[in-house]
Amino acid sequence: MSEKLSTQPYKGTRDFYPQEMRLRNWFFGVVRRVLEASAFEEYNGPMLESLALYAAKSGDEIANEQTYHFTDRAGRELAIRPEMTPTVARMVAGKIGELSFPLRWFSIPNMYRYEKPQRGRLREFWQVNVDIFGCDTYEADLECISSAIRVLRAFGADESMFTVHISNRRFFNDAVAAIAGTDAEGCRRISKVIDRRGKVPREVYTGELSALGLDAGQIARLDALYTMDAAGAAALCPQSEGAGELLRLFDMLQKTGLDRYCRFDFGIIRGLDYYTGTVFEVYDNAPENNRAMFGGGRYDNLVGLFVNNAKVSGVGYGMGDVTLENFLRTHGLIPGSLGACRRVLITRFDDVPYQTYLALLDRLLGAGLSASVYLGSKKMGKQLDYALKNGYTHTVTIGSDEAARGVLRLKNLATREETELTPDEALRLLTE
Repeated sequence: MSEKLSTQPYKGTRDFYPQEMRLRNWFFGVVRRVLEASAFEEYNGPMLESLALYAAKSGDEIANEQTYHFTDRAGRELAIRPEMTPTVARMVAGKIGELSFPLRWFSIPNMYRYEKPQRGRLREFWQVNVDIFGCDTYEADLECISSAIRVLRAFGADESMFTVHISNRRFFNDAVAAIAGTDAEGCRRISKVIDRRGKVPREVYTGELSALGLDAGQIARLDALYTMDAAGAAALCPQSEGAGELLRLFDMLQKTGLDRYCRFDFGIIRGLDYYTGTVFEVYDNAPENNRAMFGGGRYDNLVGLFVNNAKVSGVGYGMGDVTLENFLRTHGLIPGSLGACRRVLITRFDDVPYQTYLALLDRLLGAGLSASVYLGSKKMGKQLDYALKNGYTHTVTIGSDEAARGVLRLKNLATREETELTPDEALRLLTE
């Protein structure tokens, strides 16, 4: 006898049964409404891209360690997309002469990364990507951060539940260079250590910095930056272009009242190599889920990878579905009834012509209701049990007596109230 195939999905991926899909459709629906209301337009791209695209700009960890990649029959090295930013930059470059800037785009694609599955991280995930192209000033940074806050607020979240941690890569490099007396490559190496500051023991952190040539005084000066606000930190490098960007951004956050959601955090690096300016991460403040949920930043040089001398700035963020769902569950922000709408099951009797039920179904669907006729032939109790287990809000019953009198019985499954009505009366009640 051959071995039975497993019913489990591949490690790090999920099956989405109807109940799970209702949840996903609900929260992605909320996200779409918020972004479309803010004039962002949806796009998508291919699942497969050239491996070179990620090797060039995503960094070694993603390109070499986390991509699912293979060689196709023509010898091309391809990768299943681990992120969306290189794809959207390629798409913008491909029609750079036809597009009207600034662009406000978003997408909700699925991604694959070969990493250890854990809370908040799976190998297959969906990610909301929001990007603005063609605005060189802090206004685009502010708009991206504002849109992330709008999305979370649309679910009922407030400033007690999350905080946006903000820094600036240009300022970071200038500050590190001034403190450590190093060049761009030295800053890059130090940034890799600082990015792990909260993930390794203190002695490991200081040891790695010492190995890069920093003494105790220099490490202490770096540590001091973590206790400062944006103004205090920027004052240490007043000539830094990044310091000016930080000050302008935080000034407008304060003037718009969004500063209550935000704080300066020198340690926000963002591991991807293409970030050049503002960077941010959104943290869940709940003690049981206190972690970075998602983030993003400015990547001014990415489009130029595809078109010589292209000067198209970009800023954006990616919000994964796994961490978003964890956040919503942690704070009790998922409603009991997802995407609540009236859903009607037309129950059946064998002595009533099937076309009678189909005619009523056409009327219900034509009125914009969600409805179906029960398939098959079972006792009424079984049909009602089916309706309750499958998310129906109402049942319609037409027996031979009701059919002869031109009426029906409409039952509200929440209240168990049943009323005899004409079809016209039932339609008015269901659609009011």
